[in-house]
Amino acid sequence: MNTRKNSGATATPVKRQGAAKRATSSGPASERRDHLVRLAAELFARKGFQATTVREIAEEAGILSGSLYHHFDSKETIVDEVLTTFLDDLVGRYRAALDQDGDPRTILSEMVRIGFSTLEPHRAAITVMQNDWSYLRSLPGDRFDYLVRAEDEVERMWVEQIKRGQAAGQLRADVDPKLTYRMIRDTIWVAVRWFRPGGRLNTTGLAEHYITVLFDGVATGERSSHSG
Repeated sequence: MNTRKNSGATATPVKRQGAAKRATSSGPASERRDHLVRLAAELFARKGFQATTVREIAEEAGILSGSLYHHFDSKETIVDEVLTTFLDDLVGRYRAALDQDGDPRTILSEMVRIGFSTLEPHRAAITVMQNDWSYLRSLPGDRFDYLVRAEDEVERMWVEQIKRGQAAGQLRADVDPKLTYRMIRDTIWVAVRWFRPGGRLNTTGLAEHYITVLFDGVATGERSSHSG
């Protein structure tokens, strides 16, 4: 996700150009399309969206550039597929957590788990969101406006739960909800830069460790009242 601005997902499934073609595809054609999206996503993550060419995507897939246009009308359509697949998955799982109607601390813990659990299946999309956010938003037209709608919606979800926690006495009242959310968000998404599957901690262990630090802190004894 973009770490300089808010990040997240829209209240409704993200709409983008090329969606209808994907919806009507099935069987081998659909599988081929999905395979091309995965290859392109890895290239975008490794080289950056702007620097990756259609020819490079085609070469990675072992096809001619013209053949790629049988599946996608532009490079932008491919990155739309990458980003909205991630955003739709994320918001759907956040909604499920909110629908549980649990106490704020429980819901926030589950949202942390959801965030960390995306690091493996959506690694490329998260990397693209961080590295290419500004470029995508600078392109003419409103094609990538859904990124802004996405960040606003997820920020609202998190901030509302933090405020609920403060009102319920579960969270400290002297912390700023929006700033707290942004610090949580950045911790989760920046982890994609250093987290490697197969290490000492998997994403579940990583989430649980972060939840412990978030709610219990790292200091022992009573919190000092001194500011300096």
